[in-house]
Amino acid sequence: MVATSAGSQPHRSANLLDRLTAPSTLELHNEQLRLRERQVIQRHMPLRCGEVLSVGCGWNPGREMFPAPSFRLVAVDADPARVAVVASCGRADEAHVGYAGRLEFPDASFDVALYRLVLHHLAYQGSLEPVFEEAARLLRPGGSLVAIEPGLWHPVGAALALANALKLSTVIHGTPDDVPLSPRRLHEHARLAGLSPQLHALTYSWRRLPPPAQRLLQRLDGLGSRPLAAPLGHTLMLIATKRPGGSLRVGSLPREREHRGDGSSPHGAEAASA
Repeated sequence: MVATSAGSQPHRSANLLDRLTAPSTLELHNEQLRLRERQVIQRHMPLRCGEVLSVGCGWNPGREMFPAPSFRLVAVDADPARVAVVASCGRADEAHVGYAGRLEFPDASFDVALYRLVLHHLAYQGSLEPVFEEAARLLRPGGSLVAIEPGLWHPVGAALALANALKLSTVIHGTPDDVPLSPRRLHEHARLAGLSPQLHALTYSWRRLPPPAQRLLQRLDGLGSRPLAAPLGHTLMLIATKRPGGSLRVGSLPREREHRGDGSSPHGAEAASA
């Protein structure tokens, strides 16, 4: 898939879950997610300085994970308005309008390619293989793709995938293009691009749960880097490293009965979710 539209699909604010969820409940989850992002990066990425490319940066290009001045952060988004805000607020060292899958940076330009809550929107449009291939091209040897995405194998991911398949996603949570991703498929995409993947669960809770339930489930987050527990997380982090001297592998993922948010199942599309 090559992204050609500006940003994700429009969000319908008058949806069921937004009407039922208080902003403070959402923020409790967001605080835990930001904490877990920093923890996993610090523990599992040896890199302490370098050049970071944040693709689909939105309003938050990931500066908390890769702080200045140790990291130089280049932000890219398909929406010019978001690029302007990120540039004017100093959240990135550079900000450009660009599209995942057809970025024009030179080969081996970055130490990190960051996709923070981006791939699950891109998967709605088609295959993620070109995006992974592009990341491998842009990374220096030893550099890593970092993707933070909702997981399909968590109960909430499975439920939202069902909502997508039944074409109820916009009514329930506001948009059709939230597509939780299969942990296994993320691994395979990385390997086919010549990257060595490791998977971590950042959170097991859900941002819509009452605060006491969220705090209870947050106790599980410390298990998120164990191999058997990681794929079952609500929010996943994929760290896929470019091997020194590694080259792009040629191949494609096998056909599977996996569905996009609109209910169709084109060849190469990611696992459906919401």
